[in-house]
Amino acid sequence: MGITEFLVDLITRLIATGGYPIVFVLMGLESMVAPVPSEAVMPFAGFLIESGQFSFGGVVAVSTLGSIAGSLISYYMGAWGGEPFVRRFGRFLLLDMHHLEITKNFFGKYGEKAIFISRFVPVVRHLISIPAGVGRMNLWKFSLYTVIGAGMWNAFLTWVGFVLKENWSVVRHYTEIIDIVVVAGILFVMVYFIYSQVKRIRRGGADNGEAK
Repeated sequence: MGITEFLVDLITRLIATGGYPIVFVLMGLESMVAPVPSEAVMPFAGFLIESGQFSFGGVVAVSTLGSIAGSLISYYMGAWGGEPFVRRFGRFLLLDMHHLEITKNFFGKYGEKAIFISRFVPVVRHLISIPAGVGRMNLWKFSLYTVIGAGMWNAFLTWVGFVLKENWSVVRHYTEIIDIVVVAGILFVMVYFIYSQVKRIRRGGADNGEAK
């Protein structure tokens, strides 16, 4: 079994064991600041539709409920705590302030439409609810745009997973190439994470030194 097949089997088993509740939780985290990309959840939930364990409508509905739940939590983080809260406690949530600044600019450029558009933009969709909360965007509009955008994105990724599983015998012919890409990707992520953490620690030390 190649690395790709191993990862597919591992993640699919996790979702299969947890059922719909684990899909809800993971997508709730995805819509907050937790580094849980929807691309690593929804296609595997789509895999289980082919086996009959899940239904397409059920996966889309539960994942979208998770998305709105996580988004509302982030919205109120911004509304009640504001940027000072995010800046003080964001590091404990693995929140990159640079990405938050990018998201704020994105929200400032597109306004309320950013809530819908961001669902199709990596990184930004994890953080967009915070500036919406800081700006006290109308809650009903926020919820509506979130449900529509997240629902469309979740449905697309679920469909991709379903189609891939139907054609898995074809995909397996290319697993050797995919394995190389996966290993390279994992190594890159590990190196980048270590580098960013070391850089953050050094920056914190430098700031403390200046403060003294």
